[in-house]
Amino acid sequence: MDLTDFIPFKTEFAKAYHGLTGNATHTSETPVFNELKVRRYELPAQEVSEFIVDKIDRWVGWNFKHEKTAVGGMRVIRAEVFSFALLGMKIDVTFGLHEEKDVNGRLITTVNAKALTNIESKGDLGESRRVIRMLLGALDFEFRKKIINEEDYLYRSVDPRGATAAFQQIFDEARLQNQKKPDGSPKAKSIEFRKKSPVQSIPLTMGSKSDAVQPSSEKPAEQNGTTPAAAETETEASEAKPSKPKFTIITKKTT
Repeated sequence: MDLTDFIPFKTEFAKAYHGLTGNATHTSETPVFNELKVRRYELPAQEVSEFIVDKIDRWVGWNFKHEKTAVGGMRVIRAEVFSFALLGMKIDVTFGLHEEKDVNGRLITTVNAKALTNIESKGDLGESRRVIRMLLGALDFEFRKKIINEEDYLYRSVDPRGATAAFQQIFDEARLQNQKKPDGSPKAKSIEFRKKSPVQSIPLTMGSKSDAVQPSSEKPAEQNGTTPAAAETETEASEAKPSKPKFTIITKKTT
């Protein structure tokens, strides 16, 4: 016995911690809590399936989705549960039923379950575990005289590590939501949108005639052979000339 077993309310504290750090639970051979233990009954799968579907139809807040038979004969029952504690959020719960015969030819049905809440936070306050516990508890009470414990199952099963173990592996290796990805997995690349470069606008100004003539007059005085004073005189003379030609009219004198 471990000394931590003497801590009062140890199980309740563990359940509260599990409810705050994980929002998906599933049954297993070695569960975190005994209430998530895999159930086995000495009954046909059809009878267990009818009981589960009947409870889903009768309970308030439970909505039946569908029932299918997968490859290998496994029955899959899916339902949607309305959670009051999560302010109306819905929990998806799945039940898997696997039927086999023991060494004496009697039927044994293995019941697994898993629940998932579609929330971004890490915990769901134990609502997914509560949903599983409700229906598994109802099965234990209804078929309490047909329960098969683990030791009896290992003794009576023809191949406990065969098809049943493969069926159980589906629930044991179910990836929990918000679980960290293994090291070395590629990271998602963020998509970056390129911004358009700003358009440069060049203002156009109408220059005067004197501005157009000015660059040609900026040549050095030594190249033209004139002094700066003479260049200014020539510029003023060119500006003083009239732009229109003058016409002279000549008439003959009459005698």
